Amino acid sequence: MAKNRTSVFSWVWLLIGILYLGLPLLSTLGYSLSPEVRAGNPISFSAYFDVLSDPKFSANLWFSIGAGLLTTVISTMLLVPTTYWVQLRMPYLRSTLELMTLLPIVVPVIVQVFGLLALYRSTFLVNGSGGLYILMIGAYIIWAFPYTYRPISAAFQAINVKVLTEAAQSLGASWITILLRVILPNVWGGVLNSAFITFALALGEFTISSLLAQQTFSMYQFGVKDDIYKPIAFTVISFALTWFFIAVLQQVTKHPSQRNAARTTR
Repeated sequence: MAKNRTSVFSWVWLLIGILYLGLPLLSTLGYSLSPEVRAGNPISFSAYFDVLSDPKFSANLWFSIGAGLLTTVISTMLLVPTTYWVQLRMPYLRSTLELMTLLPIVVPVIVQVFGLLALYRSTFLVNGSGGLYILMIGAYIIWAFPYTYRPISAAFQAINVKVLTEAAQSLGASWITILLRVILPNVWGGVLNSAFITFALALGEFTISSLLAQQTFSMYQFGVKDDIYKPIAFTVISFALTWFFIAVLQQVTKHPSQRNAARTTR
């Protein structure tokens, strides 16, 4: 009886969550489809056609996709070996890393960007579009650090890194082999979660790109002001694209063992 009651409450809370998240999106979608209601057309996709036919839309979209993928790859390559080494040899630094993850949250993004500009003002990073792009990627990595590190750290804490490493070393495996073929498959879920979060954050970021004058996806949305319906349509498109690219990223980065399991199931 108690189990059935718990199951009912679970479905109720799930329904409340779906309504809470879904109703605003459905309202936004309905409003974006009504630019010609006064002309007698209850549904119109003109706002979507205007957005998708703009050359700046695709250019800024691919620019943000590239920046998001680059940020994700660099963040993963930096944090996975670092977290592994801290977990294995320097566990006393774990609290220091946890404290460092709070800094990008405590320090405002505007302060971070102006600090980077002041720090590198006499270098090539602030004297050209290429340098500002590199600076933007670095700022993205710093800004996403709290959200990138925690899934990876949780995955490493869920396994016995020392036992796995010693077992692999006893079989003559090198450090690269241990990291790529022993440790990484065991923390793959955390790495994927970290990658999804980092990519989604970089795809929708606005403050850093606006301060560094980069033509990102969010900057295009900010510049769409000539029609009240186009920004609404762009919001729906950006939401759909974010989930689409996350799904594609999940399929592309799926571990080979998961792909084989899926094929076997089929």
